[in-house]
Amino acid sequence: MSRHIQVTFDAHDPRALSSFWRDVLGYVHPEPPGVEVPEGADPLAAWDDFLARIGVPEEQRNTRSAIEDPDGRGPRLFFQQVPEDKVAKNRVHLDVRAAPGLEGEERMTALEAECARLVALGAARVRRDEPAPPLSTGYIVMADPEGNEFCLD
Repeated sequence: MSRHIQVTFDAHDPRALSSFWRDVLGYVHPEPPGVEVPEGADPLAAWDDFLARIGVPEEQRNTRSAIEDPDGRGPRLFFQQVPEDKVAKNRVHLDVRAAPGLEGEERMTALEAECARLVALGAARVRRDEPAPPLSTGYIVMADPEGNEFCLD
């Protein structure tokens, strides 16, 4: 039997980092427990209201955040606030499949377009690795706003 997983990120600003990854992956912020968020309404505003209502002090309201695949297929991503900085290369990183089924220059053009979109969201481009058949189809290494590396693959 396979298992579902959750990927956890340590972060200085869980809300901002979860919003970045929401936009990268097309995920959504879940609704607070027992709260129905109307379509088009901001779930993060609903979380602010919910946390205030249950008495969470304002300075503790950005200690965690989560995003989920709206189709229920991908893993849930959880973001938890930590005081320390990232000091080394991550030992695990995400590969964002941005050009499935494409090859050669068509693939790299699609990856470059996605790279530009993500840079506009706050990512940093680290480097481009050219296709080297038969083992590599090429990819772009990126870093999220808090320095976590990931690949556009």
